[in-house]
Amino acid sequence: MGQLRRPILVHTAAQGHRDNRLLAALPPDTLALLDRDLRQVSLGHGAILLEPGDPIEDIYFPQTGLISLLILGRDGGATETATVGREGAVGLHGVLGGRRSFTRATTQIGGRFSTIRAGRFEHIANGSVPVRDLIQRYTEVLLAEAQQIGACNATHDTRARLCRWLLQCADRTGRDELPLIQEFLAQMVGVRRTTVTLLAQSLQVRGLIRYRRGRIVLLDRKGLEECACECYDIMRHEKLGPALGVHV
Repeated sequence: MGQLRRPILVHTAAQGHRDNRLLAALPPDTLALLDRDLRQVSLGHGAILLEPGDPIEDIYFPQTGLISLLILGRDGGATETATVGREGAVGLHGVLGGRRSFTRATTQIGGRFSTIRAGRFEHIANGSVPVRDLIQRYTEVLLAEAQQIGACNATHDTRARLCRWLLQCADRTGRDELPLIQEFLAQMVGVRRTTVTLLAQSLQVRGLIRYRRGRIVLLDRKGLEECACECYDIMRHEKLGPALGVHV
């Protein structure tokens, strides 16, 4: 799929880092310290930020893009365990000292990201109990999401999972128009590309989405929510939001 082993970092024009809700939830004095070291970068689709076993050297806070965390199989396949958008961060547990990645982290949807060296964030977090508490709670959120997705993949049909997944992507990027490559979309949902095509066409016929190669537009969120499995509501309201004190 033309993935990059490491992202090409392109500094963007200065913009606030508070589009990321996890950063916005930090104490103001802590965020002021981080502002000196946070960088604005632009990443395209398919950039690989981490591979399993990599030391965590940088932390990424999506603002408009989306990152997938993938478990890799011996056959070359990959299974998504979580998505990270403007509600969270990738590599945050590296702040707890000397951590390595368990998954491949790759940009599923390109966009704007804030990034900081893990060592610098660790230095600041060590002096702040609220920051370390936020890190711990967010790590628990990712674990809860991975468990929920595992149960979802085992028990719910493909149409319901696809609707749940599209809604989560929209929530976590803040937009209803999603640039999604068909092959990548099939991998995330765990089905063949032809199956994704047929499902997307059926959702389009019902007026829920507009679909063309490489792009999906959500037209009827209420209809998609009715079509999605209960996992969407669980992850959005019952577990993730209250755990962090922010809307996911």
